[in-house]
Amino acid sequence: MKTRVKLLIMLIFLGALMQSPLTAQTVDPSRAELFKLSIIVGSGVITLGVIAGAFAQAKAISSACEGISRNPAAGQYIRGILIFGLVLIETLVIYALLITIIILMVKWGAYS
Repeated sequence: MKTRVKLLIMLIFLGALMQSPLTAQTVDPSRAELFKLSIIVGSGVITLGVIAGAFAQAKAISSACEGISRNPAAGQYIRGILIFGLVLIETLVIYALLITIIILMVKWGAYS
């Protein structure tokens, strides 16, 4: 099969897979719009968090490699600082995931 056909089939499959939990849930019609909005906001939060984390990690690794190539004697120190920086960047992505899970799991309007 062509690559485009495979991609289209995979997108249709993933769309159906993501739609199935939504159709299985019973949501009060008065809160359905708020529920849909929470899904959109949650997916936006995790998307932006992952994109920012990926770019930051790529830049950190690139800078560390350049620094080590310029001064190989400082490689151990640069490597340690790099790992610490990558841990902090990955923590940002994990916080974005946590926020997304909280947004999606809230029972909208249950307390009003």
